[in-house]
Amino acid sequence: MRYVSMTSHNIGMNLATEQYLMNNKDFGKEPLVLFYYEEPCIIVGRNQNTLEEINHDYVKEHNIRVTRRLSGGGAVYQDLGNLCFSFVVPSDSEEFGDFKSFTQPIVDVLHQMGATSAEVSGRNDILVDGKKFSGNAMYSRNGKTFSHGTLMLDVDLSVVADALHVAKDKIASKGIKSVRSRVTNLRPYLDEKYQNIDVPTFRDELLKGLFHVDNLDEIKDKQYIVTPEDQKEIDKIYEQYYNNWDWVYGKSPEFTIKRRKHFDMGTIDARFDIENGVIKNVKFYGDFFGPQDINKLAEKLQGVKYDHDAIAKVLEEEGTQQYITGIPTAEVADLLA
Repeated sequence: MRYVSMTSHNIGMNLATEQYLMNNKDFGKEPLVLFYYEEPCIIVGRNQNTLEEINHDYVKEHNIRVTRRLSGGGAVYQDLGNLCFSFVVPSDSEEFGDFKSFTQPIVDVLHQMGATSAEVSGRNDILVDGKKFSGNAMYSRNGKTFSHGTLMLDVDLSVVADALHVAKDKIASKGIKSVRSRVTNLRPYLDEKYQNIDVPTFRDELLKGLFHVDNLDEIKDKQYIVTPEDQKEIDKIYEQYYNNWDWVYGKSPEFTIKRRKHFDMGTIDARFDIENGVIKNVKFYGDFFGPQDINKLAEKLQGVKYDHDAIAKVLEEEGTQQYITGIPTAEVADLLA
C-alpha cells in the first residue's frame, strides 16, 4: 500500500488531486490511500441538483465553498474538524458498491483507538453508538475505483442542518426526526489519550494503524509526494471541474413531470419534459450510485413514448444496474411511469 497526505485545505484542489492520481499514476496492484481535510465546504454527489441540496443564502453568508464530486451519493458538509480518506484500487479487485471492503480497515483502527462500537452500516455509512460520523461514496473509471469517505472527529454540527437541505423522505426512511439527531462526532468515543487529538495527529494515527507500524518513519518509502509537474496537471483539473460553475451547479432543464422516490439504495428524482406524449428531455438527480454516467441512460430515453411499457423496454434492454446500482430495473420503471 502507498499513501498521500495532502497539504491543501481546499476541497476542490484535493478532489482534483485524487482524480489525477487515480487516472495518471500507476502503483501496480498496490492500493493507494489518501488523507485530506479542508476549510468549511459542501460537496454534492455527482447526480444531485446542487441548488436544491444547499441553503444558498446561508452558504453565501458564511463563505462555505461548494463543489461537486465525481462519485454519487449525497451532499456532505465538512470543516477543519473532519478528516477525509480515499482508497484507490484496480477495479477488478473490488465489487462496485462494496463499501465495507474499503471502510472496514478504517473501522478496525478506530476500534484500537477506543471507538469499539464503530461499525459499517447501511449502504455506505459508518456509525458509532448508532449515530453516523462517516459517509462514503465510490467512483469507477478506466480500470480504477476509488472509495472516499468522511471521518467527523470534531465538526461544527450546528452548521450541518443550516447549510444543507435534507429531504423529508430521506430523514423519514432513517426513522429519525432531524439530521442533527442522526450525526455525531467521533472524539467522545475515543480513548482518553486521544481526547485532545487534532486532525493531523488523527490522520497519522490512522496511517500507523493501517500500516501496522509504531512510527511513520518506518513507512517513508511508502509515501508519494506530489511533484511540481503533477501539480500543474492537478491545477488544470481543478479549473475544469471543481472551480467551474457549470460543473458544480449545472443547468436544470424545464420539466413537466417530476417523479421521486427514496429506496434503500438511494433516492431517484427524475424530471421529464414531455411533448406530444413523447420524452423530449429527461434529467436524473439523486444520491444513488452507479459505475456508469446516468446521462447515458437519459439519452436512451429521449424520443421514447411516455408510457410504462415503452420506458420499461428501454430500461430492460439497456440495463439499469450499471447506472443505478442496487435498485431493481422493474422498480425504476414503476417510478418513472
